[in-house]
Amino acid sequence: MTTPEAPQRRTRIGRWRDQLIAYGWLVLAWNLFWGEFTWGNLLGGLLTAGVVLLFFPLPPVTFHGRLRPWGLLVFGGRFVVELVRASAHVARIAVQPGYTPRSAIIGVRLRLPTDLNLALTAEVLSLVPGTLIIEVDRDAGILYVHVLDVRGPASLAASRDQVRAVEGRIVAAIGSTAELRRTRTGEVDKEFP
Repeated sequence: MTTPEAPQRRTRIGRWRDQLIAYGWLVLAWNLFWGEFTWGNLLGGLLTAGVVLLFFPLPPVTFHGRLRPWGLLVFGGRFVVELVRASAHVARIAVQPGYTPRSAIIGVRLRLPTDLNLALTAEVLSLVPGTLIIEVDRDAGILYVHVLDVRGPASLAASRDQVRAVEGRIVAAIGSTAELRRTRTGEVDKEFP
């Protein structure tokens, strides 16, 4: 028999676990920024991470998904392919004499407007040359993306499809079963120019 305090205790334990994980990542990042692991850097990282989490507490990010090795492999492989292809495309534009590329800003409503999904999709898109996140509308779940070398409406539609494909691969790699089902069958309400 569970008491009414049991769910509250689990929530509290989950929060402490998330804070401990964030603390560990901040200490690791601090040491990586300094470029070497020394006792002084470790102590400085422990103190800095404590101050950051005390004065700038991170909002709770819930993760109900699970890691799927095949999805991670597909995501990683497609990311490398897109990275190479986009780099070659931007390099060709840069050296092509007299060519002026047209760019556009498109709004793409994601099928899963969670904070984690918005952040991961935005990060992956920003790493690919030729795309850049201009703004994130957290409440509506919309990413505003700057795309390079737009040639017409078909190119805009292809860019939107590419953003949603990245979202789908991320969810296939780390999402829950319900999230995976929603990205495969979920419809987007409206399009933005």
